Amino acid sequence: MYQQITLVGNLGNDPEMRHAPSGDPVTSFSVATSRSWTGQDGQRQEKTVWFRVSAWQRLAETCNQYLAKGKRVMVVGEMEEPYVGTDDSGNARATLKVRARSVQFLSPRDEGNAMSEGQAAYGNGQHASSSESGGGEGIPF
Repeated sequence: MYQQITLVGNLGNDPEMRHAPSGDPVTSFSVATSRSWTGQDGQRQEKTVWFRVSAWQRLAETCNQYLAKGKRVMVVGEMEEPYVGTDDSGNARATLKVRARSVQFLSPRDEGNAMSEGQAAYGNGQHASSSESGGGEGIPF
C-alpha cells in the first residue's frame, strides 16, 4: 500500500533546522491550509488545518535556506503518526505530521523568496515544477 498527501498552504513560522543523531539535517516548519465557504445561514465561515512538516537531508537544507514565515508552499509527502494531547488550557489538540518528499515554493520572488513562482526544491533527487506557471527551471542544489 502507498499513501501520499499534497498540501498547499502558508508557513506559520520560520523553518527550524537541526541534525538527527545520524548527522542528517532535518528542517521542521508548520503549514496552514485554509478553506472558506458560506453557510446555510449566509454567514461566511473559514476552517484552517495546521500540519507539522519535516524535510530531511538536502531538501531540509534547501527549505531552511529559502523558506520563511508566510511563504506559500506545496508539500508532497507521507502522513506520520498524529500526536494527540492537550494544550495549556486543557483543550484537546492534535498535530498532523507530514514527512516531505518534495516542497515546491509558490511565493513570487518579489515577496522576498529567492526562487520565483514555479521553481521548486529538490525532493528525493527529483525536480518538480509547475506547468501552470510556465514550468520554470529548478535551481540545481
